[in-house]
Amino acid sequence: MEPATVGILVAVGVVVLLAVIVGIWFWSARTTLIARRTRVDDAWSDITTQLARRGALVPDLVEAVHGYATHETAAFDRLLAARDETTSARTPGEASVAEAHVQTSLKAVFAVAESYPQLLSSQAFLRLQSELVETEDGIQAARRSYNGSVRELNAGARSFPAKLFARGPAYAEREFFEVSQPSAIAEPPRVQF
Repeated sequence: MEPATVGILVAVGVVVLLAVIVGIWFWSARTTLIARRTRVDDAWSDITTQLARRGALVPDLVEAVHGYATHETAAFDRLLAARDETTSARTPGEASVAEAHVQTSLKAVFAVAESYPQLLSSQAFLRLQSELVETEDGIQAARRSYNGSVRELNAGARSFPAKLFARGPAYAEREFFEVSQPSAIAEPPRVQF
């Protein structure tokens, strides 16, 4: 072969190799972005599962406390309304607002419960309280996981080369699940004996 032909073949080979490397880089960035989006969706599903679990416990808690404090219907109604608000929330923003309402309402119901020593010694109430605390811890853990996943997805979608194809609603930045009143969730509601 002539030296000119060899030079052209080498140049074409280098261009093809560079194109393959760039293609793999873009494919890898897109795959990573899709995986992060899936992780965010899974983390949100974990949150909604935990919120639904707590929502299932609330009527039992209301019934247990209501049996002793029948005159406190306003506190029970607020808790049930807050529970409905949380379970119907479709976005992290809606859930954030509802979460503050639930926490405030739970604290009010537990404050009512503290006035009834017989209730505080009830095994059913203690079991409900324990399950509720476990669920609150699960919500906190799921929220941290979700927010971490959202942070990774949003940062990845803004970086090159992912931002070239991270357009449209499927790759829109996700909203964090922040609580509007951080003090409301500083500690899960607990009954002091």
